[in-house]
Amino acid sequence: MSVASFRRLAAGAAVIAAAASGGAAVYLSPSVVSSDRGGGPVLDSLRRMIGDPAATVPSRSAQESALIAANASNPLDVLVIGGGATGSGVALDAATRGLRVGLVEREDFSSGTSSRSTKLIHGGVRYLEKAVFNLDYGQLKLVFHALEERKQLIENAPHLCHALPCMTPCFDWFEVIYFWMGLKMYDLVAGPRLLHLSRYYSAQESIELFPTLARKGKDKNLRGTVVYYDGQMNDSRLNVGLACTAALAGAAVLNHAEVVSLITDDATKRIIGARVRNNLTGQEFDSYAKVVVNAAGPFCDSIRKMVDEDTKPMICPSSGVHIVLPDYYSPEGMGLIVPKTKDGRVVFMLPWLGRTVAGTTDSNTSITALPEPHEDEIQFILDAISDYLNIKVRRTDVLSAWSGIRPLAMDPTAKSTESISRDHVVFEESPGLVTITGGKWTTYRSMAEDAVDAAIKSGKLSPTNECVTQKLQLLGSYGWEPSSFTTLAQQYVRMKKTYGGKVVPGAMDTAAAKHLSHAYGSMADRVATIAQEEGLGKRLAHGHPFLE
Repeated sequence: MSVASFRRLAAGAAVIAAAASGGAAVYLSPSVVSSDRGGGPVLDSLRRMIGDPAATVPSRSAQESALIAANASNPLDVLVIGGGATGSGVALDAATRGLRVGLVEREDFSSGTSSRSTKLIHGGVRYLEKAVFNLDYGQLKLVFHALEERKQLIENAPHLCHALPCMTPCFDWFEVIYFWMGLKMYDLVAGPRLLHLSRYYSAQESIELFPTLARKGKDKNLRGTVVYYDGQMNDSRLNVGLACTAALAGAAVLNHAEVVSLITDDATKRIIGARVRNNLTGQEFDSYAKVVVNAAGPFCDSIRKMVDEDTKPMICPSSGVHIVLPDYYSPEGMGLIVPKTKDGRVVFMLPWLGRTVAGTTDSNTSITALPEPHEDEIQFILDAISDYLNIKVRRTDVLSAWSGIRPLAMDPTAKSTESISRDHVVFEESPGLVTITGGKWTTYRSMAEDAVDAAIKSGKLSPTNECVTQKLQLLGSYGWEPSSFTTLAQQYVRMKKTYGGKVVPGAMDTAAAKHLSHAYGSMADRVATIAQEEGLGKRLAHGHPFLE
């Protein structure tokens, strides 16, 4: 990094400091202000309903019946296509505004991109660097926006999200100063949204915290590390939690239900619904709605082409590959960042469910239903982390790998997907069809809010209240505490197999109790009761806390 870089960093710091102290709110995504955002009768009622210990999500048949009942004379307000993070978020937002909502998902909830993330709730460190060096106001907006949404996401699903320290190795003193200044700037911008303060650790302290960290890299000695905090989440369970919460709020959500065509009004040429096929039975039905929201992720363009085969693509698909390595690659509770790779991205190595997940790549790809990681992408990740570790990085250590397709909003002037903004796009190309694309997991909630705002405008809908999802916790969050697992360990048993092969009741060990608590939140005792009363609860696999 040159002296000129430092000058740009210093210049940007003044701008950001002024923004952070004088009114960071101006950089947040524009959205309506509701009296219910911080509380109110509507929000209180929703909290009681979702937090009810006896709350039960309606059956699949009931959900399907509600979609079928939405006919031309009694249409839904909003029909959402796509059950990923964004689509489920749209369904929850619309339902909690008092609208009649349906959602259909071709596969299962979070079966696509939303379950194949880095598992991080990013505050936007990379955007901050671009904002400073390019003096880019748009990138700075993304940082403030992401930091606000990161805080809300962790608060709204505390059993599924938590703060995670991430270590950045520095192999010369310039890197120490550069990363320390940059991350302190990040702390400053975060302000009240800060998770924990970043700090510098000496080389010896860093090795104690991260034993597999290399003391020497590319002929340079380790000078220390700078550790900052971002959020970590269980992405697929969070997505399912969104869908279940939407169902409790009144939305009809149906997985394994594929849209095969859109229904158009012959007179007005407006989209008024969709033809849906139940992929479990093969039966088809029509479901009518005043507005259809296209939240199909990488497959948004295929929905748009149902209206106009010649429509210009809006998705620039990018392949994000991750690999799973043994737990000894990273200590529990500490992540590692490889700050620069040959494609300009950072690569993370993070503790995850008793293993280590490393990624991600960023390369052009084609859109397929089941993307597979290529060998060169796996090797790219292994090569990226090898210079930062003191253990041999072996291809045979890769336990599994997955590939996700990022539905980035395409910028025709961009030369690579790495330079494409992660901001989202909401547009109504055809009357009655609102498409939302781009964005990222961290900002799913505000993306959903923007999409519902557009749907209300398109269909001239009449919600009973404005957006309340900013302060609405998800199913399983109400009444949950980090210590809740102790109650499970004390009050429940799980089934254990003796050396003789006999299955007998045994203690609910700490690992299983923690798994249930973090997977189901305040609903964990209901799961433990089922396992206990049905004589289930045996571990599905040795070395893992997952129960039968």
